Amino acid sequence: MNVTIVHGETPGAPRAQPPQTIIRPSTMPWAAEYPFESHWMGVPVEGGGTEWLHFVDEGPRDAPVIFFFHGNPTWSFYWRKLIIGLRDRYRCVAIDHTGMGLSDRPQRDRYLLKDHVDRACALVDAIGVGDFAVVGHDWGGCIAAGVAGRMHERIKAISWMNTAAFHSQEIPFSIATCRIPGFGALAVRGFNAFAGTATFRAVEKPERMTPIVKAGYLDPYGNWHDRIATLRFVEDIPLEPSHPSWDEIDRIEKNLAHLKQKPVALFWGDKDWCFTPNFRKRFEREFPTAEVHAWDDCGHYVVEDAHERILPFLRTFFDRHLGNMEISNPGVPSPALAARS
Repeated sequence: MNVTIVHGETPGAPRAQPPQTIIRPSTMPWAAEYPFESHWMGVPVEGGGTEWLHFVDEGPRDAPVIFFFHGNPTWSFYWRKLIIGLRDRYRCVAIDHTGMGLSDRPQRDRYLLKDHVDRACALVDAIGVGDFAVVGHDWGGCIAAGVAGRMHERIKAISWMNTAAFHSQEIPFSIATCRIPGFGALAVRGFNAFAGTATFRAVEKPERMTPIVKAGYLDPYGNWHDRIATLRFVEDIPLEPSHPSWDEIDRIEKNLAHLKQKPVALFWGDKDWCFTPNFRKRFEREFPTAEVHAWDDCGHYVVEDAHERILPFLRTFFDRHLGNMEISNPGVPSPALAARS
């Protein structure tokens, strides 16, 4: 995939379908919560134009690299506490998937799992890293597994948090209703039911979802146009073989075999009503040597509920396993293919 990297709060023109609510983080009330420089990956669009995906890239450029992949309906804002706590010694990269966070909102894109994995792999190569680690939550855990499976020779460590990387028929009723044609669009895109309810249903410590933090989660999803991906991710859950993402889940699940010898750490909020402890136990069966941390007082947004518990364990985990990494990948272009102040 031939992509372009630029830097700064706005990526420039032409853009395919930018958010209708343009957000510049430094001007927002939650700027202190998200003190990161913006970077952009431009992907050519068929028929002309460029689709821009936003990402943060914090930490020393000669440090081991960790990629963070968020889920639905969050964005790179979800990882802010972990990035701040790790960026002194690790290069922390967190992408906003197509349609999410500050990335563009193509209205005709099918938002399939394979496409998200393709773009994530393109970012890995575009910024010129060699070996790397991945961290994934919710849909981002499946995307992280897809990236790790394709690039398994370069993977040094994996951390999964309240997610899946395999077929499952376990789907909460409230999410299943969002897949009902017509009703799902009205609820998710019309009333922001998915992102809105997550700010209280996904946490067990509501006092942490302050008005500023809540705004950080919701501001990118302020209107019908900007909520397209929150609906498309729900629709992309493959529950039957005829679903267009069924085969990609198959590949991801089968590619877990390539990752059996990799260091794995699991961090789980066991009060999650979506990715219940059953999913954690499945990971434990797949990776019996995994380091496991599970808390029965934490929910789906486990990083919100337990970032101060996760960070020391995660830091120790990476310190142990990222010491012998190939930092750069010879032959890959410089991260600054183009630059903006």
